Amino acid sequence: MIHKVEICGVDTGKLPTKNSREMLELLKEVKTGNESAREEFLRCNLRLVLSVVQRFAGRGESADDLFQVGCIGLIKAMENFDMKHEVKFSTYAVPMIIGEIRRHLRDYTAVRVSRSLRDTAYKAMQVKNRLLDERGAEPTIGDIARELQIREEEVVFALDAISDPVSLYEPVFHEDGDAVYIIDQVKDARISEDNWVDALSLKEGISKLTEREQKILRMRYFLGKTQMEVSEEIGISQAQVSRLEKGVLKQLGRYV
Repeated sequence: MIHKVEICGVDTGKLPTKNSREMLELLKEVKTGNESAREEFLRCNLRLVLSVVQRFAGRGESADDLFQVGCIGLIKAMENFDMKHEVKFSTYAVPMIIGEIRRHLRDYTAVRVSRSLRDTAYKAMQVKNRLLDERGAEPTIGDIARELQIREEEVVFALDAISDPVSLYEPVFHEDGDAVYIIDQVKDARISEDNWVDALSLKEGISKLTEREQKILRMRYFLGKTQMEVSEEIGISQAQVSRLEKGVLKQLGRYV
């Protein structure tokens, strides 16, 4: 749906475009309260919304819904943009649009976060942005906690609760045309080269067992059944199961 030509009834292939000078002149008209200029300005920036929406593909959310939410961010950016600052409107608008979409995803995610926790997180984000503007440097968790007069742990927990989930298959960067994904950089401390070799050896050892021996091994160590349960299922005595099990373990010991 993200790449379709029509979204929310808008033919994206026919959206108008203007250069920076024309956009600036139009924005000046918007600030005077000119409604027709306002409508034209928003329409000329819908491609900006579309480009942001494409970043959120694969989240399981309707592209139409995200586009509408992005348009709200665009309107907020237009209304709050200060022309005294020498920055392009798109530079200011893109973070606003992204923020609006992220808030939508957080509020309507399948994993529900309590209202009080979300409120704490949003206050923490506001304080963080304010301190960043005032100091020109990233504030610490301690700085934010002192401003809000709460414990640092509460700030961390609140911000973690509203953070967007990331797919393990999301690309981190591209190298020589090949994408490197998050899963490629995740390490499991329980798995080592030795463990991997042992697993291969175990698989090779199991393949040497008879069908009955493999069944006993599977029932005892993979299904968690007792020797009595195994004996009843395969029709031999518990003593025979015990002897066979010991033989199986001894044979596997030669491979691992």
